[in-house]
Amino acid sequence: MTLSKDHFKIHSIIKFKFENSDLCSISYNSFLPELDSIKSTRSKISMEKKESILIFTIESKDIIAFRASVNEIISFGKIVDQTLHISENF
Repeated sequence: MTLSKDHFKIHSIIKFKFENSDLCSISYNSFLPELDSIKSTRSKISMEKKESILIFTIESKDIIAFRASVNEIISFGKIVDQTLHISENF
């Protein structure tokens, strides 16, 4: 018996809520080039902006690819958070 690798798919949504729509827009425009450079046949990340919320949608064919996609989004979130923290202190 041969098992297919596509037994399931993972679909997840991660939302970042910002204080205002300007910060959201800046973050969206900052991550957009990075998002375009992420190429994978096993996982797909899409991003949309609604007012002051960034919505990331992940569709993965396996758990390893899903984890890598989540890590990309978390890394981006850390950069945004640290940048906002630094800019508040100036």
